[in-house]
Amino acid sequence: MNADREHPEKLAPAALAVADVARLLGVAEDVVQKHVAAGAPAAADGTMNLVHYAAWLIKDVADDD
Repeated sequence: MNADREHPEKLAPAALAVADVARLLGVAEDVVQKHVAAGAPAAADGTMNLVHYAAWLIKDVADDD
């Protein structure tokens, strides 16, 4: 995890671990992992850009309509 638990202000929204994304959004880590497996944007090192992920979620929901 890239979060420094004693200094949470050090989280970088452009490069978060899946566990950090899940914690920030209040969902289970496996939900975010399933989204990555389904095509949610993630870097080669496994980190995620929170803004890109949010945009992917919005597009995914809009595509379901």
